[in-house]
Amino acid sequence: MAKLIYVEQSSTQGHYMVKASRGNRARSRSLLRKSVRERGAVPPLSNLMKKYEKGEKVVIKINSSIHKGMPHRRYQGLVGTVIGSRGKAYLVVTKLGKKEKMIIVRPEHLSPLR
Repeated sequence: MAKLIYVEQSSTQGHYMVKASRGNRARSRSLLRKSVRERGAVPPLSNLMKKYEKGEKVVIKINSSIHKGMPHRRYQGLVGTVIGSRGKAYLVVTKLGKKEKMIIVRPEHLSPLR
């Protein structure tokens, strides 16, 4: 007659926690949220056709409904200087801590500094 042997297993053996994803828009729920009145609206053409000159100060204001040319969420709200253009986008230099960063941003995500 065969004997049955019971082996106890710890509850975590063979089961590992899934690593939390850290995508480009992770943890940006409130940062990239639009107001109720802005929701579903297409940005005005005047905003898309705005031309920025070299040396002009701009505010990086991410439009979450347009994904092309969108900068990383860490640049939201920062002020930068336009140093040139690349296709439809602009080269913007901004300070991030002690470093100067050059980012490529489309005009949908920029607004002139008032």
